[in-house]
Parts: sequence; structure tokens; C-alpha cells
Amino acid sequence: MSTIDLEYITQKLHSTQSGSDASSEYAEMAVSPNTRLKCAAVLLPLMYFDNEWHILYTRRTDRVESHKGQVSFPGGACDEGETTPEQTALREADEEIGVNPADVQVLGRLDRMVTISNFRVSPIVGVIPFPYAFKVAGVEVARVFTIPLLWLANRNNYWEFSLGSESRSVIAYHPYDGELLWGATARMTVNFLKILELGST
Repeated sequence: MSTIDLEYITQKLHSTQSGSDASSEYAEMAVSPNTRLKCAAVLLPLMYFDNEWHILYTRRTDRVESHKGQVSFPGGACDEGETTPEQTALREADEEIGVNPADVQVLGRLDRMVTISNFRVSPIVGVIPFPYAFKVAGVEVARVFTIPLLWLANRNNYWEFSLGSESRSVIAYHPYDGELLWGATARMTVNFLKILELGST
């Protein structure tokens, strides 16, 4: 796994980048006469320590409007005037966990994902230096933690299933350090792992 370095990750992200993810299409978009997709972005943060890569996650508090207590990436809806998902993801990471945008080395993007709440989310992959002094916004974020990349890539650590009669499948991980990673954040994680060709696909 020594080949999983910054150059490898960046090359894989750029080789799979969808042309439809152009920044000019980041603004709000109509998908039907009655439905509009709101732009949003998240930061998929990587950290390297203990001789391996980790992905950083947050657990939301019970005081936020949506996704209470759920594991997520730093991120949210775009603000007026933001024209790229990088702007949104870095601003949200700054607001939620106190990461200075200048400290993030952006490596690339994952393909956008449409959520059931009508957000079109652009995941931005970036590296945060280790160690880092996070400043957590206590109203939004209850905890910041990391999970090793290779643990996430182990197919024995997660499963995929259909939820009720919905046509969409759901990914859920076994608990790690008391945290449950599932749903859209787990899907983005697995999409990233597949791009890196880690684990079984």
C-alpha cells in the first residue's frame, strides 16, 4: 500500500473526473418543472499519521435542523456568490471545525451526488496536515474523528442493502470507535475507495 501517496490519489481523481462537473454548472439547477436541485459541497478530508491514510469525519449534534447525530463530512449548501464547490467545502470546513482554507491541499473532486433532500452535492477531496488544532462549532458538530483508509476499504466492514421498497441501495459500516457511518457519507466514502482501487468492488 506504499503506492497510495498524494501523487497516486491526485492522478486517480483526475483520471475519473466527470466532465459534467464543470464549475459553470455549480449553481441551482431545475430537474423538473416542480423540482430544483440546490448546490452543496462537502470536504472529504484526508490526514496521514501512524504510517497510513485516514479519512476525517464529524458527528453532527442533536441541535442541527437535519441529520441530527449523524456522521458526515464537513459541508453544506452553497452561499450566494459561490461559483465552485471548492469555495463551499472550504468555507464550511472552516465554519464547522475551524480548518483554515489555506491549510487544505485540494486534490480533486468526486462525481456529484443527488440526495433525497434535493441537494446536488459535490465532494471535494483535500489533505489536512497532522496534527491539527481543530476549533469545533459546538452548535453543529459534536465530535471530530478519523477512520483508517484501509479499514474503510475492507469489504468485511460494510454492507449494502435495499431499504424497504426504495430502489436506492444503502451502504452502512460496522461501528468504528462507537461511530456509525452510513447513508450518503458512506456512499461517498466507498465511491472514493473505488476510484483508488482499494478493496473489492
